[in-house]
Amino acid sequence: MSKNLQFHISFSKSWVLSKRGDDVRPVDWVINALGEKYTVSGTKTRVADCEGVIELSDPAEAEKCINEIRDLIASKYDIAADSDVFSVECSVVEEDNRLSDTAEEKENASAEEEKEEKAAPKKKPAKNREEPAPKHISVESLVGAEEFKDLINELSAVAPALLASDTVDSFTSRSYLVSINDGCGLSTYIELFAEQAEKLGLFTFRSKSRTAEVILEPPDPKYGSEGAFASVMQYYQKHTCGKVISVDISEWMTKLTDKEFRAFLKKLESHTGENILFFRIPFVEKTVMADISGALNDILSVKELSVPPFTNDELMACADDALAKRNFTMDGEVREMLSLRIAAEKSDGRFYGIDTVNKVIREMLYMKQVYDVGHGISDNIIKPEEVAGLADPSHIGAGSGFDKLSKMIGMESIISQVKEIVAQIEASVASSSIEAPCIHTRFVGNPGTGKTTVARILGNILKERGILRNGSFFEHSGRDLCGRFVGETAPKTAAICRDAYGSVLFIDEAYSLFRDEGISTADYGREAIDTLVAEMENHRSDLVVIMAGYPVEMEKLMKSNAGLKSRMPYKIEFPNYTREQLAEIYMSMAAKSFSFDDPFTAAVKDYFNSLSDAVLNAKDFSNARFVRNLFERTWGKAALRCQMNRIPCDTLTVEDFSLAASDKEFHNIMEQKKRRIGFN
Repeated sequence: MSKNLQFHISFSKSWVLSKRGDDVRPVDWVINALGEKYTVSGTKTRVADCEGVIELSDPAEAEKCINEIRDLIASKYDIAADSDVFSVECSVVEEDNRLSDTAEEKENASAEEEKEEKAAPKKKPAKNREEPAPKHISVESLVGAEEFKDLINELSAVAPALLASDTVDSFTSRSYLVSINDGCGLSTYIELFAEQAEKLGLFTFRSKSRTAEVILEPPDPKYGSEGAFASVMQYYQKHTCGKVISVDISEWMTKLTDKEFRAFLKKLESHTGENILFFRIPFVEKTVMADISGALNDILSVKELSVPPFTNDELMACADDALAKRNFTMDGEVREMLSLRIAAEKSDGRFYGIDTVNKVIREMLYMKQVYDVGHGISDNIIKPEEVAGLADPSHIGAGSGFDKLSKMIGMESIISQVKEIVAQIEASVASSSIEAPCIHTRFVGNPGTGKTTVARILGNILKERGILRNGSFFEHSGRDLCGRFVGETAPKTAAICRDAYGSVLFIDEAYSLFRDEGISTADYGREAIDTLVAEMENHRSDLVVIMAGYPVEMEKLMKSNAGLKSRMPYKIEFPNYTREQLAEIYMSMAAKSFSFDDPFTAAVKDYFNSLSDAVLNAKDFSNARFVRNLFERTWGKAALRCQMNRIPCDTLTVEDFSLAASDKEFHNIMEQKKRRIGFN
C-alpha cells in the first residue's frame, strides 16, 4: 500500500481579511501552487483553510514536503515560516484507507452525520454559497444608457426590412460615436450590440471573439503617428475580419483635422462593412460631441450615442443587481455604508463606475464569508457587523450634529459661527417674504484645523433641521472638477454636483481651480468655476457647496469670478490649534485604543509645549494632521516592540513616543525652534 500526505492548512481569519484586495484568495493560491509542485487530490477550500492529499513517491519525503509547504507560503506572503499567521497540519495515510471505508465505518459515519444534522440548527441550503452560472444580460436589465437601448430596439425593428430588401450593407457600413466615461459599461454595450446583430442576421462574425477594444495613442513627434493606428488596421489587413471594434480616440479629439487622422479615416472607409466601429470619447458636452461627429462624418457615416455617468441611485441599483446574481442582499445600514464607501471612492478623482462598484461588492462578500466562517453563520443577508471597515466608522453613528461638534477639541468659536449660520438659514426658509438663501460656505484656514470634519457634521445638522433632504457628504479636490479634454470639464463638474444634490459638496484646495493669467498650458479651472457657479445658483436650496483652503489663496479665488463670492455669503475661519489643544488631541487618540502612564502623558505635553511659534504659525504646519501622524508613528513603534517581545500591543510607553518623535520629520520640527535669524 502506498503512503500519502494528508494536509490541512489554516490561516488567521484577521490576516485573511487583510488580503481581501488580492486577486486570488490565499487558500486558492496555496492549492494552485501545490498542484504545480505535487500530485494533489481530494482538495477542499474554505475562506480561511484548505485541505487535500499529496501523493508521496517515498514516505521518508513527508517531513521535507511539510517544510516545503511552509516555505512556499512564507515566501509568497513575505512572512516567517513559523508565523502565527498560518499553520500546517499533516499526517501520513495509507492510500487504501484514504480511498475506501468499510461498510461498517460508512454506516457508523452515516448514522453520526444524521444525528448531528438533527441536532444542528437549520441552515440555508448550501447552494446560496455557490457561484451562479453566467446569465445572459438583456437590454432591458441595463441600468441607464437610454440612447443605447434605443439603438438596440431600433435594430430589432428595422432588421426584417433590411433583410427583405437586401440592404443590410446600409447597416454594416455605419459607425458610432459614443460619449461615455470609464466604467460606465461600454464593453457590455458593444458585446450586446454584437450579440443582437448576430441574432438578427445582420452581421456574421468570423471568430469566437466578436468584439475588440483598442486605444489610439497620442501622436509622437519623433516617430510620426502611423504607429498609433496600427492596432486598428491590423483587424482590416488580416483575413479574420468581422468584429465590433471600440476605438478610443480621446487623445485625438483636438486633432481630428490632422492629415494623418484623415488618412486613417479614409483607410477605414475603404474597408466599410468588414467591421463595425464604435469611436469612444469621454462624456462631453453635446456641442463638442457634435463637432467631433461632424469631423468623422466627413468621411464615415456616424451615429452619436451619449451615455451620461451613473447617478448614485443607478450605482446602488447596479450593486443590488450584482448581489442578487449571487443570491445575496444587504440590510439598510449596510446600504448606507456602501453609499459612503462609493462616495469615498469617487473623492480621489479616480472612479471607474460599475468596475469600482463591483470591486467593492466582491470585497463585501469576502468580508462576510470570513465573518460567517468565524461565527458559524450561513445566510445570504449582509449585515453591518459582517462588513465592519467597509466605510469609515466615524462617519456612521448616532448623535446629533451639534453633539458631534461639541466633542471636538478647540471648536468653541466654530460652533458659535455654525449656530449663527444655521439660525439665519432657518429664519429665511421659514419666512415667505425672504428669498431662499444661498447656503454655500467658505472654510478658511491652514491644513489639519478640522475643516473637512466640520463640513461633514454641518451636512448632518442641515439634514436634522430639514434644510437638506439627504445630508450626505461628497469630498473632492479642486482639480477633480477639471477634465483632460476640451468639452469634458463642464459635464464632469455638473456630474459631481448632481451626485451631491440634497447634500454637501466639499471642495478642498478649491483655490487650485484659479490659475493666474498668462499661463500658456491648457487649463479648465475657469470653465469648472463657471459651471459650479451655475449649479450653485440653480440648486441654491438643495445643495451646499463648501470651498476650503488657505486664507490668501481663497480670497484670490473669490475675485476670479464675479458671481462666486456673492453666492458664498458665509465664511468660517479655522484658527490653528494651540500647544495645549494639540497635546489634548494626541491624548484623545491614544486613549481610544491604548493604556499609558503619567510619564507618557508628561512626555507628550513636553513635546508639544516645546513647539515654537514659528512652527505653529507656519503655513505648511498641518495641525491635527501632524498630531495624527505622530500618534500613528508612536503606536507603530509600540507594535514593533510588542511583536519582538511576543506580547499584546495594548500599552504605549515613553520609549515608544521618544522613538517616534526622533524620526526625521518630527525631529526637524523641533530643531526649527533652535534656529536663529542673523549673524552667528
